[in-house]
Amino acid sequence: MFEETVELRGHIIDSLLLPKVLDQILMRGAVFEIEQIDIGVRRSDPSCARIRIKSESKDVLEELLADIKVHGAEAVESGDVHLVPADIEGAFPEDFYATTNLRTLVRFEGEWLEVENHEMDRGIVVDIATKKALCTPMHRIRKGDMVVVGHRGVRVIPLERQTRGQLFQFMGSDISPEKPKLALVRELARELSKSKTEGEKVIFVGGPAIIHTGAGGYVAYLVNEGFVNVLLCGNGLAVHDIENALYGTSLGVRLKDGTLVKGGHRNHLRAINTIRRAGGIKTAVETGLLTHGIMHACVSKQVPFILAGSIRDDGPLPEVITDVVKATDIMRQHVRGAHLALMVASTLHSVAVGNILPAETRTVVVDINQSSLTKLMDRGSFQTIGIVSDAGLFLRELVEVLQRECV
Repeated sequence: MFEETVELRGHIIDSLLLPKVLDQILMRGAVFEIEQIDIGVRRSDPSCARIRIKSESKDVLEELLADIKVHGAEAVESGDVHLVPADIEGAFPEDFYATTNLRTLVRFEGEWLEVENHEMDRGIVVDIATKKALCTPMHRIRKGDMVVVGHRGVRVIPLERQTRGQLFQFMGSDISPEKPKLALVRELARELSKSKTEGEKVIFVGGPAIIHTGAGGYVAYLVNEGFVNVLLCGNGLAVHDIENALYGTSLGVRLKDGTLVKGGHRNHLRAINTIRRAGGIKTAVETGLLTHGIMHACVSKQVPFILAGSIRDDGPLPEVITDVVKATDIMRQHVRGAHLALMVASTLHSVAVGNILPAETRTVVVDINQSSLTKLMDRGSFQTIGIVSDAGLFLRELVEVLQRECV
């Protein structure tokens, strides 16, 4: 039998970390023995458990230790990390440590170093000279970078219970269309209001369905009133927002009455062409060509917007970043330090942004399709709350609550 002793510390009972670890051990066919456990008496008291794990397979034990690390289980006899120099550009060494979106530390020369800019599915590079550890995407690896290999000497700090508001007590619960949406909307409105008051960053991720459902004005309101600090989307949302501002349509449908405009299917191309001839969205706003809408609000309020392109884009608009790797790198810069992310009706962009968010960023995802919400959470963004709802109805209710109760 191969064995290892691990320790769990913190709020391991009420945050369900201990049962999660024990469940993982049993699922792997291993056995455990709780050698010591100290349970806090008061709600604020931390607890500690020491667990001996045994397995008939060394590989299974190694995989198990990596799995339970995300719940805070750390080997008692943990030495320094194993560093291997990258042998080629743009690739990790074999058996590199793949990161989670949880806060992570690595042990180097007997000292625990905080890994900077942590996000999921990356590697960790340690600068030996400066003793700094950096979470690094694969494409940024340079030959000779010292990359963490294996899981020894790596400590992951798990998410524990949330104390601010009721909204995020739904974390980890199943996504269901039967959840009390009005209660969730009210809590989200309070969270947005408090974030604005305290100067915390809120990012908004949106898809073109926001415009199609007639909800563009609500997002513009959130930007104009300072509830949103960064907009992340694609060419589609911006194009149809501008189409609506210029021609009153979205995909050729008049949003005021839902009627199809003759020849309106060309309006999105006309909108793109108009902005390209003007020299860009910012110029169109500054010259008075574009007078309202989400993009107008972003330019007027100096709210950064990052338009990440895709192979489906018409045009695209001049500001669209067609290099997706470059777009992701720019998004990384803007999501750092975000307190809250609100993602509405955009599966692909929600998954993409969710991949680069640390677990501490509270995330709310709204979509009419329940499977879209599940897809994001299955990717590892377990800090996410999923709300099954039509984008237009949700945003309208959110703005009405903000106006009625929070402003």
